[in-house]
Amino acid sequence: MTTQTEPKQRTVTPFRYDIVGSFLRPAALKEARLKFKSGELSAGQLEEVENAEIVKLVQKQKEVGLKAVTDGEFRRSWWHLDFFWGFDGVERTIIDQGYQFNGAESRPETARLSGKISYTGHPFVAHYTFLKSIAGDDVVARQSVPAAAQLLFELDRVENQESTRTLYPNREELLADIAKAYKAAALDLYAAGCRSLQFDDCTWGALCDEQYIAIMEQVGVNVAEYAKELAGLNAAVVSGLPEDLVVTTHVCRGNYVSTFAGVGGGYEPIVQTLLGIDNYSGFYLEFDTDRAGDFKPLRYLKDNQQVVLGLFSSKFGELENKEDILKRIEEAQQYVDLDRICLSPQCGFASTEEGNHLSEEQQWRKLAFIKEIAEEIWK
Repeated sequence: MTTQTEPKQRTVTPFRYDIVGSFLRPAALKEARLKFKSGELSAGQLEEVENAEIVKLVQKQKEVGLKAVTDGEFRRSWWHLDFFWGFDGVERTIIDQGYQFNGAESRPETARLSGKISYTGHPFVAHYTFLKSIAGDDVVARQSVPAAAQLLFELDRVENQESTRTLYPNREELLADIAKAYKAAALDLYAAGCRSLQFDDCTWGALCDEQYIAIMEQVGVNVAEYAKELAGLNAAVVSGLPEDLVVTTHVCRGNYVSTFAGVGGGYEPIVQTLLGIDNYSGFYLEFDTDRAGDFKPLRYLKDNQQVVLGLFSSKFGELENKEDILKRIEEAQQYVDLDRICLSPQCGFASTEEGNHLSEEQQWRKLAFIKEIAEEIWK
C-alpha cells in the first residue's frame, strides 16, 4: 500500500481528465477526403474543409471541459504512418497485407525506406501552428506523434527488412538517424509553440503480448534485448529537450474499427524498461479490460511521473459503470499515490480515419462522464 498524499488538480499535462488525441472524423471531412481522392477537390480545398472541422472540434473539446486539446488527427489517415512519411528517406508503400486485428485487417500500407533518414522539415509543424493559432490561451494545444520506437518497429517488419538492411547495414547508424530526425522534429514543434508533446507507442503493447512474444522467440528474437533497444531509441529522442516541454507517452494495444491486436498480457515483462525512460513525465496506459493485467506494475512508477489510467473504452459508446471505475481506481492506489493518477479513454476514438464503432454524440458523452468522475475525486 502506498502512502497517499492529498490529491489536487493539475496545471500541466497530463490533466486529471484527459484524452489520447484522435476523434471520429465528421461526415463533411470524410466526404471531402473522398472527393480529394477522386480529383473533385484540390489539396487547398481539402485543407479548407480540414481547417473548418478542426475549428469546430477544438470548440467542442472546450465545451466538454478538456484542458488539453488536439486537432483530432483530422489531417491524417493513420495515427502513425502519415508522420513517418513526412521524413526524408521514408515513403508510402502498398503491400500485400494490412495489420492484423481481432477479426479485422487494415488497409495494406506501410512506411518503407527509399534512402537514408533525415529531416528538412515536416508537414506536422504547419498542422500544429494552425492548432495553436485557434486554441487560445485557456487550453493547452497538444501535439501527438508516433514514437521513434514505432518507426523502428515498422522498418523491422518482414515486408520492410530488405530495404532497411540494404540502406542501413549498420544498425547503430539507423538508430542514430532516426533519433536525429525525431529530435529535429520535436525542436521544430517546440519553436512553433508546442509545450505538450505526446509520443504514441504500440511497441510496448506488443512486447507484453503473450502471442507476440512467442512469435518473436520462435524466430530467434530476444524480446528483452529488443525492448532495451526500443527504449534506448526513445530515450535518445526525449533527452535534452527544452525543460518547459512536457513530454508524455501513450501505450496502445491495438485500436482499429473497435478491435484490438494480440491476445493480451500484463505490463510486468516490460514495465521497468518502459518506466525507466527518463524525461517522460506521464504514461497513458490501457487498463480498460483484463487483457492489460493488474495494476501491480505501477509500483515502478517514479515520484515525478504520472500515470493516466485508460479505464474507459473508446471502442464502444456505452458508459462504464461508475462504481466499477471507482473500485478500480482504489485498486490502483495499492501501488501508486492518488495524486499521481489521471484518467482518460484507453486510446483515441479514431486511430485511423475509419474510426471506432460509436457515434460522435457517444464520444462526447464518454468524455463528459470521465470529467464527472475526475471532479468527484480531485476537488
